[in-house]
Amino acid sequence: MTPADWPAVEKIYAQGISDGEATFEVATPSWEAFDAGKLPQMRIVAVDGGDAVVGWVAASAVSSRPAYRGVVEHSVYIDRAARGQGIGRLLLDAFIGAADTAGVWTIQSSIFPDNTASLRLHEAAGFRVVGHRERIARAAVGPHAGEWRDTILIERRSADG
Repeated sequence: MTPADWPAVEKIYAQGISDGEATFEVATPSWEAFDAGKLPQMRIVAVDGGDAVVGWVAASAVSSRPAYRGVVEHSVYIDRAARGQGIGRLLLDAFIGAADTAGVWTIQSSIFPDNTASLRLHEAAGFRVVGHRERIARAAVGPHAGEWRDTILIERRSADG
């Protein structure tokens, strides 16, 4: 992912926000904020045959403490028009490879329970459910605005972790 990819990445991110099934965020960040918060070696885009960005994956460190240097939280977003075509799996596989190369031993994320496509994707890629957080926050936008939402905490451990 490069700064030139940002307009497409931001558009896909905005779709995830408005769909209400991917994040508690209410607006996309600026490129500068996104760039500052995501680990450069684990930001990947998927492009179609015409070089249009159709999905992305990125991760943030969960803590600045040295003990957690190998633990990241990731997100995967796919353009609405490209969902169901295996792009999520390609991105997740590439991301896992990049994380392994970077010395990451735990990849984690929180997924809304009704986002069954994401839960299936992650399970197929070797993630496991490690917890269920009830009423973690209220959704502010999208179809669930004002509702308390649960999340499923998932993780994937490397062979070294």
